[in-house]
Amino acid sequence: MLMQLAFVVLIAGALVATLSYYRRARSGGSPLPQAESGTLYVTGVSPRPDAPGEQYVTLTGSISGPSVVAHEVYGRFAWDTNQWPSAGDQIPVVYPAGKPDRWQLGHPGARPYFGSRGQNPTN
Repeated sequence: MLMQLAFVVLIAGALVATLSYYRRARSGGSPLPQAESGTLYVTGVSPRPDAPGEQYVTLTGSISGPSVVAHEVYGRFAWDTNQWPSAGDQIPVVYPAGKPDRWQLGHPGARPYFGSRGQNPTN
């Protein structure tokens, strides 16, 4: 009997927590952490393939931003071979505050030479 009562209390608590989280999210309470903008300084690029069109490229480099200085990262992207990146390029990136390992290219639609698909690094 005591076990059944504990189980009912546990289920009721989970339901209350879920409903309160849902209401808070709908009302705009507790915003998610803001993304920070930074710059990826490219130090390494995979060789450009001979095939035309979008191909995969692996980039290595260091991200610098408001809360990060020279954080080493890498990522793989679909990239147009006509606009292949090179070492020394500086590319705008965004990342969650304090988590530069979860970086993404900043505003991929605004700069078409960043590729049109597959913008997320495969970590």
